Amino acid sequence: MRWLAALLTFLSAIAAPAQTCLTAGDMDEASRSALLTTAKRFYDMAARGDSASLRQNAIVSLASNFSGIENAIKDNQANLAAAQATPRAPFLLKAEGTAPLARAEFLCGVFGAQGQTRDSVVFVIPNLPPGNYGIVTLDVPSVHGAYTVSFVLQQQASDWKLGGFYARQAQISGHDGNWFADRAREFKAKRQMHNAWFYYGEARELLVPVPFMATITTDKLYDEMQPVKSADLPPTDLTAGGKTYKLTDLFPIPVANDFDLVVKYQSADVSDSGRTFQDNIAVMKALVAKYPELRDGFAGIVVRAVEPSGRDYGSMLAMKDIK
Repeated sequence: MRWLAALLTFLSAIAAPAQTCLTAGDMDEASRSALLTTAKRFYDMAARGDSASLRQNAIVSLASNFSGIENAIKDNQANLAAAQATPRAPFLLKAEGTAPLARAEFLCGVFGAQGQTRDSVVFVIPNLPPGNYGIVTLDVPSVHGAYTVSFVLQQQASDWKLGGFYARQAQISGHDGNWFADRAREFKAKRQMHNAWFYYGEARELLVPVPFMATITTDKLYDEMQPVKSADLPPTDLTAGGKTYKLTDLFPIPVANDFDLVVKYQSADVSDSGRTFQDNIAVMKALVAKYPELRDGFAGIVVRAVEPSGRDYGSMLAMKDIK
């Protein structure tokens, strides 16, 4: 029976669709050159604000819903236009099979007995159709701080098409992911667990150029942050001025050179902006009163009242102005 179970496991592994990753050192020169050349060309388009050309070079499914990338290019063009981007070593991902993979996992580089090493990377991409994909990241030393621009490329015949675009800050106010990890540990030592949780999360965000990538550093941070997660994250009800507000989300966000906290709550109607503004301010005050540690972690708070339709109304105050 043990022999039969082992045989079935072996046959199952053979039948499963394969997912392989080639690092720059693994792939041939032609493939490496094609990925880097395509990424540089697409970067030049983004830096010029040429969304139309990028759309023409995108895969069909992305080209038909391109507004998100157009907005990202518009928001980041000022940072990209005057910068000299430097590409990192590319990755080539190969997904086999005949149907989209619910969870495609690509192990890139050298792994050890305990898993990831300093020379490894993992990409986990949900609902990925079979095919060949390239991941190319460029470092962008913007006047507003370090940025990364990453392209997901999909091979179609002999061409590489745009399959995804990510422009992300690598620093906030000159601070990188390692700085945020150190601050998270300091908050943890002071028992400020909410601040610690958010700073750990931001550290992981800053340390990878795309959200579906993990390294040994981000894996360790993930393990390190789990004990600090509070039972009230995500948040629930918050009482202020005799009213109860149903909080739906709480997350940090860089705003210019500041690190702010965003709060979303349910609202039946935001059409009365004056009344909604007062509700937003009440939520800010109640949140800081309940969690005074937030004053140490964030420069300001953004509160957004959200209708069932999705329409919202936001208000923002610097932390020093929340009395």
